[in-house]
Amino acid sequence: MTNFQSESLEQKLDRLIEAVSRLAPREPAAADINAADCFVWSAELGALEPVSRVNRVDIGLIRGVDRVRDILLDNTTRFADGLPANNTLLWGARGMGKSSLVKAVHATINRDKPAGERPLKLIEIHREDIDTLPRLMTILKASPFRFVLFCDDLSFDHDDTSYKSLKAALEGGVEGRPDNVIFYATSNRRHLLPRDMIENERSTAINPSEAVEEKVSLSDRFGLWLGFHKCSQDEYLDMIDGYVRYHDLAVDADALRRDALEWATTRGSRSGRVAFQFVQDLAGRMGQALREA
Repeated sequence: MTNFQSESLEQKLDRLIEAVSRLAPREPAAADINAADCFVWSAELGALEPVSRVNRVDIGLIRGVDRVRDILLDNTTRFADGLPANNTLLWGARGMGKSSLVKAVHATINRDKPAGERPLKLIEIHREDIDTLPRLMTILKASPFRFVLFCDDLSFDHDDTSYKSLKAALEGGVEGRPDNVIFYATSNRRHLLPRDMIENERSTAINPSEAVEEKVSLSDRFGLWLGFHKCSQDEYLDMIDGYVRYHDLAVDADALRRDALEWATTRGSRSGRVAFQFVQDLAGRMGQALREA
């Protein structure tokens, strides 16, 4: 074989080895946990991406859910202090502050921590990446920090089996959930699965009760179920009053009430989200910027 032919073959082998190495599974990437207090889990990269500016509101602006707010704050505070705490499912009406409350509680705890104490870390994991939870927990369990894993709008469809990965990651695996990790999820569904999916299991399974139990038992992995319900007109107006005072918007009270109710009527609903959207529109018409949380 000539030198030219030999070199050409070696180059081809190098290219082949490089291509195969790119296809090989990535090892979990070491993360700089000190880079931020909030991260987004990138399953594709196997890495935690820091979030420099978190989209959240002050906890005092989340109205109409006082009881569940206090329960979640107490549960999270105990976890941050190294005490036992529960995985939590925040379920119910759209736009009533489920995800906003998780982020606000996280900010409140870190704000009130004494100087020098390790901050609580918040990590968002996307719904489609739930089956990578074991990889993420492998990264987190050796860290000296404590982590709230947060999945917004969690639910599962008919042919989706990734809920089994979540069940194992929460409580059912050999190792179980690491002591420094807790899992919070929001959902419009109390049992995370569509009703017709549960009914279909009843009608087609050999043992209907066992089939339903297999799927409904996922929500049982959450020690706390916090329900969010549609707000009344008075609660809706109270939300708007709170936003207007917080953002120092000078507006006539009667005009504010009239316009706020008209806004809710055009949207066909009343909620914290609708209230905030009205205040955004109001501030824009007034030519005034909103304060950051």
